[in-house]
Amino acid sequence: MLSRRYLPALVIFLILFALLAPVLLTGWQSLQRAEKAESEKNYLLAAESYAHAARFLIWRNDLIERAAITSAMGGDFSSAIDYFQTNAPVTEEGWVWHCASHNQLADFSAAVEVCTAGTQNFDSARLYGLLAFAHRSQKGWAAEQVALQNQTRLDPSDAFAAYRLGLLLMLSRSDQALSELTRASSLNPELDSAFQTLRASLAVSTQQNDSSMELVILGNGFGLVQEWELAHAAFEQAILLDEKNAEAWAWLGEAKQQLGQDGSVELNQALALDRKSVNVRALRGLYWSRLGKYESMLAEYLLAADIEPENPRWQASLGDAYARNGDLVAALEAYQNAVTLAPDLPEYWRLLAFFCADNGIHLDDIGLPAAEQALQLAPTDPASLDAAGYVNLSSGRYATAEKYLLQAIEISPEYFSAHLHLAMTYLAQGDKAAAFNSLTVIRDAPNAGIFVGKAQQLLDEYFR
Repeated sequence: MLSRRYLPALVIFLILFALLAPVLLTGWQSLQRAEKAESEKNYLLAAESYAHAARFLIWRNDLIERAAITSAMGGDFSSAIDYFQTNAPVTEEGWVWHCASHNQLADFSAAVEVCTAGTQNFDSARLYGLLAFAHRSQKGWAAEQVALQNQTRLDPSDAFAAYRLGLLLMLSRSDQALSELTRASSLNPELDSAFQTLRASLAVSTQQNDSSMELVILGNGFGLVQEWELAHAAFEQAILLDEKNAEAWAWLGEAKQQLGQDGSVELNQALALDRKSVNVRALRGLYWSRLGKYESMLAEYLLAADIEPENPRWQASLGDAYARNGDLVAALEAYQNAVTLAPDLPEYWRLLAFFCADNGIHLDDIGLPAAEQALQLAPTDPASLDAAGYVNLSSGRYATAEKYLLQAIEISPEYFSAHLHLAMTYLAQGDKAAAFNSLTVIRDAPNAGIFVGKAQQLLDEYFR
């Protein structure tokens, strides 16, 4: 028999058990519900259940962190941050989601603070990647470069990180830029086109005797691969080195326009510094074109062509300007001057062909021969195939147009101009189903640019 002296202790134990058993049971049930919800990817229910379990299983310090992580996984970043502020992260995963939550809410200053604290606890490629993103969002290029160097040190297989690091090394004019860009291209062949452009930019920049012009060339390279924020930074650096560099001012104006700003102040400053610079005139012509002030656009290109009469680029620009002003005769003559000046360059033959197709003029005697010449010079270039397809479409040769356009798309599946012209070819033949398929390819592509709007116009017109 149990000794009488143990009875009080037993009674106390039984009372405590009676009191604690429901609490423990509730906690374990909430925990099981949380784990089940997380396994089923019902993250918000999991977060709520983890937080509920934590109130009963008070010795489980990991449950609030788990609630925070699953809140973030479910897209409730504000609640995730609240949980993390209650209990600081303990695991690498916790720090990652804490930092990511601030990034998702565009609170980049807090993201930098949290990510930096996380990297002091964990030497983590993921944390450095999130830190790089936060610095990039704040235009902190030097700090982003340091974060990316750490990220690539820990994860050398990340092609985007290597590519981005290469870009930043170009901006800081480091001799390591080319090796990083080369590595990025080897990791992801889709980056090869951008790599070739940037490599050429680096090569030309090293031939400059002037540090300011070196940065202008690098800025041009950034612009060609649509990295306009870095281009903006490069042109600003160029002006700091030489405030009388007219081209740097003009290109800074262009970068500002590309970033949704005005840019006219910089373009006017460029003109004040050098009225005879063809590049200043050309960039001002582009500025007026965007504003729809085509007479001013024409005036700028006339001056550029007068300064460099043997440059086919200005003749082609004149053709565009004359066409926008409604003078098709002068436009045709300018495009023909361009191909006369550069008969071996398919680019100008394509522009001539497109001009004829766009305006429905001289299709048989000028447009089609121009497209054929472009094809002869560059038979596998999707742009040349697209030009041939478009001219044949405009002249009613639908089967031939379809053949060329399908070839262009086969060579370059993301050549959206060819997709658009193919859709127009199908519409001209009454094949609405095929046209719809081509148009939705453009509409749903994440990188179709201006062609999305054109595709949507045709979808609205024919498929309401």
